[in-house]
Amino acid sequence: MLYHIFYPLRDWFFGFNVFQYITVRAGAGALTAFLAVIIFTPALIRKLKALQIREKIHPLTPPAHKGKEGTPTMGGIIIIVSMLLSTLLWQRWDNRFTWILVTALFYLGVLGFIDDTMKLKDKKGLSVRSKIIGQVVLGLALGVYLYFFPISPEWKNSIGVPFFKNVRIFLGVFYIFFVLIVITASSNAVNLSDGLDGLAAGVLIFVAFSYLIMTYVAGNVKFSGYLLVPYIRESGEITIMLSSLVGSTLGFLWYNAYPAEIFMGDTGSLPLGGIVGITALLIKQELILLLVGGVFVLEAASVILQVAYFKKFKKRIFRMAPLHHHFELKGWAEPKVVVRFWIISIVFMLIALMTLKLR
Repeated sequence: MLYHIFYPLRDWFFGFNVFQYITVRAGAGALTAFLAVIIFTPALIRKLKALQIREKIHPLTPPAHKGKEGTPTMGGIIIIVSMLLSTLLWQRWDNRFTWILVTALFYLGVLGFIDDTMKLKDKKGLSVRSKIIGQVVLGLALGVYLYFFPISPEWKNSIGVPFFKNVRIFLGVFYIFFVLIVITASSNAVNLSDGLDGLAAGVLIFVAFSYLIMTYVAGNVKFSGYLLVPYIRESGEITIMLSSLVGSTLGFLWYNAYPAEIFMGDTGSLPLGGIVGITALLIKQELILLLVGGVFVLEAASVILQVAYFKKFKKRIFRMAPLHHHFELKGWAEPKVVVRFWIISIVFMLIALMTLKLR
């Protein structure tokens, strides 16, 4: 919004020229989202406590988690609101990527909010089937849209391959289902990882920062040409939403770090994971998501393996799934598990960024 107000005034005052720069607006977006969360989260915590919107700990979770009973949840509300505010303030409104991401963020935020609200009455919340159906609806809608209105004619209905320049896998109509899978998987993977204080928030910062760099490169014809990555016209604007994600999540981590004063809940984890997956699709860096989000992949894979192995052999591979609980039950303190998962995420981030040049 501010771009459309002030940039046209650049001929009157040269200082308004800075609004054309994505880097300036991205930095401002991150700061806006960060300050909004830092300032208003204490009030949200008090309101959630007054409304008795508190976490109910599942009886099968590790014993150390019993003390978390009663911690305010649904903190994702402040993350989503601050991201929407920051994005709409600093991102261009005449860019279709803006509205794709804003719509997805709002939709998945509402889905997560419904799930968290239902958990107040029933610990199970939305059924797994209902939650996945909600994600599938978004995935199908975006898949159909990208199928008929591709972001780049050159990359129509195809996906990029890391480490190889100008190599793409053409999927045809199956690209719609690929989009569906990416959105559902990324959204749920973050949701599964949100089980320790600061774990999901911290890893999300590194994942979003990785894609922040990649979106800026993809939207810059010189950088994308030099690094031999797909050039996606006007995709640089996505950088601003991702910077808002980094800023808001960093602010939330201030209150979510051990011992957490507030939990993110599905209201935050579902939309944030979905935004990362959608970004990967929009800049044709879909497969690298497996590396960038390596921690989330490991968390989700541990659940899938645990369930499948137990059904077949009636034995467990891990002491408990998702993976972070396995290490807790091995005797690692919660902060140690979280920080070590952050370190692993940083390593994944560095390797992923190296792929931009290793082609």
